[in-house]
Amino acid sequence: QVQLVESGGGLVQAGDSLRLSCAASGHTFIDYAMGWFRQAPGKEREFVATISWSGRTTYYADSVKGRFTISRDNAKNTVYLQMNSLKPNDTAVYYCAVDPGVGLALDVGSYDYWGQGTQVTVSS
Repeated sequence: QVQLVESGGGLVQAGDSLRLSCAASGHTFIDYAMGWFRQAPGKEREFVATISWSGRTTYYADSVKGRFTISRDNAKNTVYLQMNSLKPNDTAVYYCAVDPGVGLALDVGSYDYWGQGTQVTVSS
C-alpha cells in the first residue's frame, strides 16, 4: 500500500522560508512523477508544482514560480518543496501526491495516493 507522509510545515512570518518533505513508501518511487498541491480554507485544492521521475523536469504554478523549488531524492524516496519569500496567501495545507500517468499533470484528478497534508501558516 502506498503511503505518503508530509512534514516540515509550520507558522512563519512573511518573507521567511520553509522546506516541506514528503516521504513515500509502498511503491516504486522512481517510476512516478510527484506533485505538490495546497488547499486554503474554503478554497479548492490547487496545483503548486510537479517533478518528473528523474527530477530533470519541473513545472510550477504561476503564483509560486521563482519562489518555490520542487526536488526529489530517489535514493531516499522523498520529494521536497523549498518555499522562499513566503506570503500570507501561501497559507494552506500542503499535500504531496503520486502521478501514475505520463507525468507533469496539473489537475488534482490525475493524481493518486495523497498524503495527510502539512499546515503552512504565513503571518503578515
